[in-house]
Amino acid sequence: MSRVSDVDESAAEDAAAATAPDAASDPGPGKRARRDVPDDEPGRPTRSTGRRITFWFGIGLILAGLGLLGYVAWQFWGTNWVARKHQRELTSQVQKDWAAGKGCDKFCPKGATLALIRIPRFGPKYVVPLLEGTDKATVLDKGAFGHFENTAGPGQVGNFAIAGHRVTHGEPLRHMPDLRPGDKVIVETRKFTYTYVLDTNPNDLVISFTGTWVLDPLPHNPDPGGPEPQQVEGQRLITLTTCSEIFHTDNRMIAFGHLVREKAKTAAAASEAAS
Repeated sequence: MSRVSDVDESAAEDAAAATAPDAASDPGPGKRARRDVPDDEPGRPTRSTGRRITFWFGIGLILAGLGLLGYVAWQFWGTNWVARKHQRELTSQVQKDWAAGKGCDKFCPKGATLALIRIPRFGPKYVVPLLEGTDKATVLDKGAFGHFENTAGPGQVGNFAIAGHRVTHGEPLRHMPDLRPGDKVIVETRKFTYTYVLDTNPNDLVISFTGTWVLDPLPHNPDPGGPEPQQVEGQRLITLTTCSEIFHTDNRMIAFGHLVREKAKTAAAASEAAS
């Protein structure tokens, strides 16, 4: 009898355990039971492929925007800082070379400094080196003026034609639209100082970059009545060229002038300028 009783009691305990609520799953009175959801059960919230693509596309746009801002900052501030440093170094070096009797002012190799340009309209501290050639990377981007090859040299008969950036890379001709007839352009070389006076308003002559007539020994405007130098042979002219607009453009703003004074430099003056 005792064995049967023991079996019955064991069976009753098993049945009670089977029907009793699970302590881990029973939240107690007033609480909601938690139900485990299998990872692969349909309806489980997951991040869709579309949302992931949108997220990374947005990140890409933000990075692209930051990169563009960095590029613009470099162009408008970084290149000017670097170019002005080059301007100071080139100016200081050529003054030292001249004081030592070195340097060139005629038949200079490409990239060599042949003169210093001053434009009083732009302030008493304005001085920009003039390099041979008009290559962008090795001349103009250094903040220098570039001398068009195959045009007259400083003080020579013909057309002494030079170019400079209007924006970025030192922007030596940023304020060219402020120039007016009568303004001076002073060109200092190793042995001479030449003073030119402008004859035309740069705002009156804007041409395509293909308009190479402005580089001729005696430029003649193909548009009747358009700005041009006095049509007299044997003149010693100067031509300034730069971009016509503050941002990138293929058009060029042009001003013509002529030589009014030539003065030989003394050794004392060259030594003083270098010190």
